[in-house]
Amino acid sequence: MDALRRAVSQLARFPGVGEKTAQRYAYWLLRQPPEVAADMAEAIRDLRDGIRECEHCCDLTDVSPCRRCADSRRDPRTICVVERPPDVAAIDAAGEFRGQYHVLHGALSPLDGIGPAQLRFRELVARIPGAVEVILATDPDVEGDTTALYTANLLKPLGVKVTRLAHGVSVGTAIEYADRVSLARALEGRREL
Repeated sequence: MDALRRAVSQLARFPGVGEKTAQRYAYWLLRQPPEVAADMAEAIRDLRDGIRECEHCCDLTDVSPCRRCADSRRDPRTICVVERPPDVAAIDAAGEFRGQYHVLHGALSPLDGIGPAQLRFRELVARIPGAVEVILATDPDVEGDTTALYTANLLKPLGVKVTRLAHGVSVGTAIEYADRVSLARALEGRREL
């Protein structure tokens, strides 16, 4: 049973997976043919061994430069700065942005010991020659706002236009159910029709 306890302990390390769910996963694996566990272990090993940061945008990839950076249809003069790799996929899924990305791998958070040296600012600054606009797409929270302000102050002296994603009321949300911060930001970011 030590192997079972160890498996449950390891599976419970996944975000959002508690001990009960980890136990269900472990028992499910025991009911599968042996190749299922072997395939999963190989996929995890390949994930760790085969994924690295793109030399240009710092996104996670299996080839460098990544496919987005190598795509000649993307405009290298417009760079969208995001906090994490999943943010790239979310913005790309909208189908509207045709520029390039830059992943910081986090947000400034002095209380958590995350300062500018822990993020990919140096790599971003190196990409600015030739850029016309940098779009800051950090989270609309204290850390994201701090990161956006720091990034803007870092880049503006370099002569590049710095913009920020609009914030406010989500599409499909009734005004009466929107929170105060979202409503305040929606009012601040209003535009003429």
